Amino acid sequence: MAGTFAVDGAPGRSYHPGMSRAFVKEDDADHGDDGLPERPVSPHPNLVTREGLAAIEAELARLDEALAAARDAEDTMAIPALARDQRYWQQRRASAMPVAPSDDNETAQFGSTVTILREDGRRQTYRIVGEDEADPNKGTVSHVSPLAQAVLGRHVGDEFTIGSQDAEILAIA
Repeated sequence: MAGTFAVDGAPGRSYHPGMSRAFVKEDDADHGDDGLPERPVSPHPNLVTREGLAAIEAELARLDEALAAARDAEDTMAIPALARDQRYWQQRRASAMPVAPSDDNETAQFGSTVTILREDGRRQTYRIVGEDEADPNKGTVSHVSPLAQAVLGRHVGDEFTIGSQDAEILAIA
């Protein structure tokens, strides 16, 4: 006998290497044994704004409902992807580090809205937020993005280089 191995470290569940998948509990699909690669999780601290934490909670609620509906419908194609996404967002919620907004508008920091003027004349305004809530098209950038890294800790009037252009901080809110 080849032996048994714990499935995902869960006590009471084991898997024999030569055993058919038919003998593995159905809920194993919820624990990463669905053949899909896991969504990569950033190695950076998971800083989030209040809105970012609320968005994580909303996504988890949506996924809970979608996963329940897929199970009810026995949608074997949707269940693995939904379970994988649910695991990702559960990890992100567990590692979330909410950062309260600061009253300091003198220094660019997490949660700040920073307006810059690029040397080509473009004026841009971005809010520095968590990785999962960043969307440059909507005016938010991740705190680990090159732009955020270039302005964090700086003040109005400071000049910096982003990419191949120089820029100046015009305002911090």
